[in-house]
Amino acid sequence: MKLAKFDSLVSLSRLRLVQFLMGVLCLYLLFMSFEIPLVFKTASAGFYTDALPRPLFLESEEDFTDKSAPARPTDDPKLVRLAGSRTPPHRMWEYKEVSGLLFNESSFDSNASKDEFSVLHKTARHAFVVGKKLWDDLQSPQNKSDSEPELQNQKQNRTGSCSESISLSGSEFVNRSRVLVIPCGLTLGSHITVVGMPHWAHAEYDPKIAILKEGDESVMVTQFMMELQGLKTVEGEDPPRILHFNPRLKGDWSGKPVIEQNTCYRMQWGTALRCEGWKSRADEETVDGQVKCEKWIRDDDNGSEESKATWWLKRLIGRKNKVALDWPYPFAEGRLFVLTLSAGLEGYHVNVDGRHVTSFPYRTGFVLEDATGLSLKGDLDVHSVFAAALPTSHPSFAPQKHLERLSKWKAPPLPEGNVELFIGILSAGNHFAERMAVRKSWVQHKLIKSSKVVARFFVALNGRKDVNVELKKEAEYFGDIVIVPYMDNYDLVVLKTVAICEYGIRTVAAKYIMKCDDDTFVRVDPVIKEAKKLGDRSLYIGNMNYYHKPLRNGKWAVTYEEWPEEEYPPYANGPGYIVSSDIAQFIVDEFENHKLRLFKMEDVSMGMWVEKFNSSKAVEYQHSLKFCQFGCIEDYYTAHYQSPRQMLCMWDKLRKQGRPQCCNMR
Repeated sequence: MKLAKFDSLVSLSRLRLVQFLMGVLCLYLLFMSFEIPLVFKTASAGFYTDALPRPLFLESEEDFTDKSAPARPTDDPKLVRLAGSRTPPHRMWEYKEVSGLLFNESSFDSNASKDEFSVLHKTARHAFVVGKKLWDDLQSPQNKSDSEPELQNQKQNRTGSCSESISLSGSEFVNRSRVLVIPCGLTLGSHITVVGMPHWAHAEYDPKIAILKEGDESVMVTQFMMELQGLKTVEGEDPPRILHFNPRLKGDWSGKPVIEQNTCYRMQWGTALRCEGWKSRADEETVDGQVKCEKWIRDDDNGSEESKATWWLKRLIGRKNKVALDWPYPFAEGRLFVLTLSAGLEGYHVNVDGRHVTSFPYRTGFVLEDATGLSLKGDLDVHSVFAAALPTSHPSFAPQKHLERLSKWKAPPLPEGNVELFIGILSAGNHFAERMAVRKSWVQHKLIKSSKVVARFFVALNGRKDVNVELKKEAEYFGDIVIVPYMDNYDLVVLKTVAICEYGIRTVAAKYIMKCDDDTFVRVDPVIKEAKKLGDRSLYIGNMNYYHKPLRNGKWAVTYEEWPEEEYPPYANGPGYIVSSDIAQFIVDEFENHKLRLFKMEDVSMGMWVEKFNSSKAVEYQHSLKFCQFGCIEDYYTAHYQSPRQMLCMWDKLRKQGRPQCCNMR
């Protein structure tokens, strides 16, 4: 009995002990729940500094999406520091608006000796001096405020209304440099009438046109050119020929009168349409139901288009012959003509003296609204010019800059790690349409949008202040322009190439650096694959030229003072080529040490630099015709001389069909 009472007492004491311990535990947990945040709050600085890496405090969700890659080491002080961070931040490269290449007045002093390259170096030195003044002027707050009214007036002038018709007498036309300006371009149904008289034939002695042997009589020629030109497309360049209409009354190499029609963009002609007196084939496509070429009487045409057997057969069965009315060649020396050029749905139509002569289909990249000028040159007296049914407004060229400023066209931020490929695009200050077309086409590639490949425009300063003001605004908004601070000059394009190399190795640390032009369409995927084929070797890839000799005469002549050698080194054509980063580093080092030899032809300069690098370290030269120099070819890697509209057309085909296709293949 006593034992049972003892057991019950022990069990009761155990139960109370357990209850007591549980109560103490609850109090402890309650105490700690209040104490821990206080401890973290008061001692967080030392705790995170000494024990764990401090967490990143992001300012926005956008920052989070842009900071996923690991940091890379750098000595560049221009880093974006995260808010609230005391330790070295997660690094992200800052967009640089101006080239980091070291330019100063003494950069070319060591090359200023009396050698064959001294003139170009002096030109470069002067361009940098002037460029510095232009840039300082552009940066001045006072000049920014002064330029606003001027720019506003320019915008108002560009967006003004246009007249529905224009009429000029022959003398007025000549006084305007034989150009009829059409401010708002053409539209469907617009027509231009020219009243003129061709000159009598004259002897031609130009060896480019007629090569005479001893004793031969001189060649007699008379011809004129009527052109629709894109006067407002770019400034400071030859305007594109939207339509080139060229009657040759005494013929050309064919020896018969001919009418030739074509288009031309940046001095690159398309495929000509030649009308030689034969009517277009029945199976050939028409233009708004009209044949491309009408028939006219030829001196080698016996008038029998059908065989005698066919003629007798028709006579025997009693079928009447359809009477055909033959017309002579529409232009004659010393005879007045009335020519009407009209814009149809599918192309241009030319009527002479009330009769249809030829029709020329519209070509991709050349549109009616761009035809802002009519030029008449050659062996022709113009009596009068009329233009009617013209549009009274124009989508306008300058406001397009503001209309296209959408955030989706902005460049993505520079990556934090190294990139595989950097693409430097040469451009000019007033090439806004070209840059806009590049932004809206191949730069939309997923590798560029994800910053695995980086593309930037390289532009020098223009002599006109308003162009520089617009350029700076464009650079600040889109974030994809690197301004090279010198006065732009065609002979100094080579300096932009050096700036591309500097940016590629120092700002983005790219493995491969590619140079192209703003009228080059680039297929990013095959370009990278082509470079990767050669691995980590020093490489130079493009459409290679071997054993090319300098032209000593003509427009592109190179003097012996400029290039004394008889041959150029192997070089890739300028519209698109790739070099490895070690070659780019060599070029920048040579430039900054005042040892880099400069030549006015940018692509030849690169070949010269690679050849010098190759003397100390082997370079793998890779030739491919798919880096197309002239126009576009099947399965291209790059396509050159593409107008803005052709760029958009090619990108649209590449996206929708998944394979490269040319627009208006040349």
